[in-house]
Amino acid sequence: MGTNTYDVVVIGAGPVGENVADRVVQGGLSVAIVERELVGGECSYWACMPTKALLRSGAALRAARQVPGAREAVKGDLDVAAVLERRDSFASNWKDDGQASWLEQVGVPLYRGHGRISSARVVEVSGKDGSVTTLTARHAVVVSTGSGALVPDVEGLRQAKPWTSREAVATGEVPGHLAIIGGGVVASEMATAFAGLGASVTMLARDGVLPMAEPFAGEYVVESLRESGVSVHLGAEAASVKRTDDGAVCITLTNGEQVEADELLVAIGRTPNTQDIGLDAVGLTPGAWLTVDDTMRVVGEDGALFDDGWLYAAGDVNRRVLLTHQGKYQARAVGDVIVARAKNETVEQGRWGRHVATSDERAVPQVVFTEPELASVGLTAAAAEAAGLRIRVVDYDLAATAGSSLQAEGYRGRARMVVDEDRKVIVGFTLVGPGVAELLHAATIAVVGEVPIDRLWHAVPAFPTVSEVWLRLLEAYGR
Repeated sequence: MGTNTYDVVVIGAGPVGENVADRVVQGGLSVAIVERELVGGECSYWACMPTKALLRSGAALRAARQVPGAREAVKGDLDVAAVLERRDSFASNWKDDGQASWLEQVGVPLYRGHGRISSARVVEVSGKDGSVTTLTARHAVVVSTGSGALVPDVEGLRQAKPWTSREAVATGEVPGHLAIIGGGVVASEMATAFAGLGASVTMLARDGVLPMAEPFAGEYVVESLRESGVSVHLGAEAASVKRTDDGAVCITLTNGEQVEADELLVAIGRTPNTQDIGLDAVGLTPGAWLTVDDTMRVVGEDGALFDDGWLYAAGDVNRRVLLTHQGKYQARAVGDVIVARAKNETVEQGRWGRHVATSDERAVPQVVFTEPELASVGLTAAAAEAAGLRIRVVDYDLAATAGSSLQAEGYRGRARMVVDEDRKVIVGFTLVGPGVAELLHAATIAVVGEVPIDRLWHAVPAFPTVSEVWLRLLEAYGR
């Protein structure tokens, strides 16, 4: 058994943990990071990067087929083997040498093994060889262990060994028929990807498709999925699942109907990776989400600061926003605030302060890489009304912009801005259409910056681009 002391100990070396460690080092403190799997975490190997690699080839092919001249040059369908090979490269072939090397370069010691909190500010790392190393933190322990796929308690489901997002993303073969339980982001993106790769896809979307987005967004995606051959069953719920002797999967729905497929993907949500990290040793509940304040310090059920504030939780484990970019945003705030507190410097924890994650509340950007793409930031109209805001909703047909007609023949899309009428600022923005992901950051700046509507008139969109939709929305608002 070895013992080492650092200013900060981080459990979990995904993008969140890496960013916490980097900010701590930049602030002049020492930090160690613990990882039981691959440095780089879920995003690098089983989520953001490889999933978008799976989707991109199909999107590029569809885009070419929507432009006369390019359409005639396209012959054949996707080369599935080439797509999977490209996917493998973006997952670094599931090796973390490069990211582990980066930690070494920035001066962050990596402890490979399973990290568990054994007492206040103490983490024990169990290596695969049976060794145990004790890490003691002078100032803080940060939990950034992420989340895993949630598998519901459906009769026979676990015994049928379904795919989760990990198996779907890393598969070496495209099944002839893929069934998907779920209608959220992962379900919608994987339905898009596998349909493009030639699979027959059935979606069982009990709560609808992309139910957290503006309703029109889900409608666009459902229409497109069905046009691509995906069988979308809205309101369908699995009652039981069975893996047959020949390896197929049979799903019996609550209405008695049956769906048979070669593989089944379960994509209905996430669960925190906190089951076995020693929370019980310090009086917290194993397997639970960790509640935090705006500086990501763990608080108890009563909202009071846990212990004396040495424990932080950043990323998925705090359930504020389960998105990589928001986790990294939290990580930057966490690293900086730990340094500030360690050095007795001023902590800027007011709204939009340097040491808080204010954006988590009402300015979260997200892109869903379906066909068409969905890009949104801030509140939906329903969420804004629920928050008690007096709003005005303005919609515009993206196909009516000059830029869209140049980008694709038969372009279909829609934009919506939600305006807080009392402050005259945009609090929500949604775009649906081909290639809209790259339009999102302008909306994010408008929402975060709380730019007055009157000032936005002076932000002139270049012609002829799809961004001209900003002018059209403002014109419609001004009527």
